[in-house]
Amino acid sequence: MIQGIPQLPMNPSLEGQAELIEHIVYSENGQDLSLLLPWAPNDDRSAQIPHPLILFVQGSAWTTPNLGYEIPMLSRYAEEGYAVATIRHRSTENGCPFPAFLIDAKCAIRFLRANAAKYALNTEKIVAFGTSSGGNTVCLLGLTGDDPEFQTPEYRECSDAVQSVISCFAPTDLPALFEHLSDFPDREAVLTAYFGPDKARWQEEMIRYSPVFRVKDGPLPPFLLLHGTGDPLVPCSQLDALYTRLQEVNAQVRACYVTGAEHEGNFWGPQVRALIHEEIVSRLK
Repeated sequence: MIQGIPQLPMNPSLEGQAELIEHIVYSENGQDLSLLLPWAPNDDRSAQIPHPLILFVQGSAWTTPNLGYEIPMLSRYAEEGYAVATIRHRSTENGCPFPAFLIDAKCAIRFLRANAAKYALNTEKIVAFGTSSGGNTVCLLGLTGDDPEFQTPEYRECSDAVQSVISCFAPTDLPALFEHLSDFPDREAVLTAYFGPDKARWQEEMIRYSPVFRVKDGPLPPFLLLHGTGDPLVPCSQLDALYTRLQEVNAQVRACYVTGAEHEGNFWGPQVRALIHEEIVSRLK
């Protein structure tokens, strides 16, 4: 060793390090998820204290989520000692109308609980975090925990309930949203893909998968709702509707407008990220 060259301490606990495990198939229908996990010394997860879990659902207009879209933002949580699952679900473009996306998301939660020991996950408290259609998904997860209507035989011994919801620019009132989008290109084809070919059932199906109409009295997880006031696709009145309804049943709900923000893109300012981080840490600590 040469005198005068500085030395830095090593990191035997691997603190602040994380890895991405991709293409973990969680369902018999072939859907997969990715896991962002803190590094395990010697790759021995059995020796680790289980990590609190964040389930993230990327917006996709209920088609196929891009699992890598928010990895740069989500990786910080793995570096801080949290586990993050980002899930793919069946697409309405592939002949899988509602509620395939919700059934798959619930199956993913049960899979993660069933495999908690393998990945060193603490699944007692799961924060469900989603954007756009993924925000709709996580709101429905929060409002339909362990509802047999959406269960499959896979991992049935495990719960699909989540303990906290963070929703960003989510569709919450589908009849109002599709009225707003009445001039949307290929609207009829899109609605057929979402709700099936029977137009007489579209309104009923829209209501069925609108979080606003799923709110009921009784225990609900806490909600954090965020929405850009300049969103041209999903207006922030969608936040207003769910926030008001949750307050009516005395649910624990916080909300925040992001001034002038559109859909994705300029929505993601440092203060928005800080608020979400604060919420996740407070729920999983």
